[in-house]
Amino acid sequence: MRLSGDVRRPVLLLPAVLALVLLPAAPADAWRPWPHLKPNASASDIFGQSKKYEGSSEFVKLKYHMGPVLTANITVHTIWYGVWPKAQKKVIREFISSLSATGVKRPSVAGWWRTVQMYTDQTGDNISQIVRLGQEKNDRFYSHGKSLTRLSVQSVIKSAISTRTRPLPIDPKNGVYLLLTAPDVSVQDFCNNVCGFHYFTFPSIVGYTLPYAWVGNSAKLCPGQCAYPFAVPDYIPGLKPLKAPNGDAGVDGMVSVIAHEIAELASNPLANAWYAGQDPSFPVEIADLCEGIYGTGGGGSYTGQMLEDGDGTTYNMKGIRRKFLVQWVWNHVVSYCTGPNALDQ
Repeated sequence: MRLSGDVRRPVLLLPAVLALVLLPAAPADAWRPWPHLKPNASASDIFGQSKKYEGSSEFVKLKYHMGPVLTANITVHTIWYGVWPKAQKKVIREFISSLSATGVKRPSVAGWWRTVQMYTDQTGDNISQIVRLGQEKNDRFYSHGKSLTRLSVQSVIKSAISTRTRPLPIDPKNGVYLLLTAPDVSVQDFCNNVCGFHYFTFPSIVGYTLPYAWVGNSAKLCPGQCAYPFAVPDYIPGLKPLKAPNGDAGVDGMVSVIAHEIAELASNPLANAWYAGQDPSFPVEIADLCEGIYGTGGGGSYTGQMLEDGDGTTYNMKGIRRKFLVQWVWNHVVSYCTGPNALDQ
């Protein structure tokens, strides 16, 4: 994810331990799913820009910087931090399982992942088609408290892989570690333009270099910022939120952030693969380029054309048994944002 100007992220061109000595410890700051709006913006300002935009091929200079991408089958190991109802877990699990699902009618989550798969490493190998659920760890008792810093996020992961009781497997090659925090957990910079971030763990803290992402449930702290468009910022009068496809604005909002982070972990796991920008400590990655775009015509402050179910819920792709609303990602072959619900496919 793109840094928001407060913390910088290094490019890992040196061995991990040496890099820790020379470079600052800063995960990639996350995207925020709501459009970039002025505090006095009106609903007409938001939805009045329905031009075909979907990113800017004229100005975007996405480049490959010779680092690895996740070409081996990807296994997502999940840490549920705090108290999580079973129904919420089911929504997130099914989304992850749907990334590799076959036989789902278009527009599908797997169709969305095929754009991510187009990215390759220096040998020409593509990002893996396979994304599967791995093992899970529940941390119901908030072992590191209800207020986490960026570095203590890594300590939570260390606890999950080193606990005596059912530790998560240590899987540097195939594993992606997904830390999900409950609505009553605050994380450094959460809600302040940050809804999630990804990076890699430091051997000095965790003992290994493991790609990981954190995403928070914003339902209590800042739904208008991080669960958009199923919740809207208080400062925009007259704007109505959309109806969430799974009936839970916080979790449905998390799904798009999780997708965003997994896509960027796959294409830039060690901060030295696919990103735009001259400053490697301030990268713009493949999902950053499509912030707030969910359908054809999206761009600026318009989300694009989405789908509506019979019960009034809004979505843009189908999973195995559920529907989801997920932002698009950058397609470097055609140089604009694409998604499975595009009208021109």
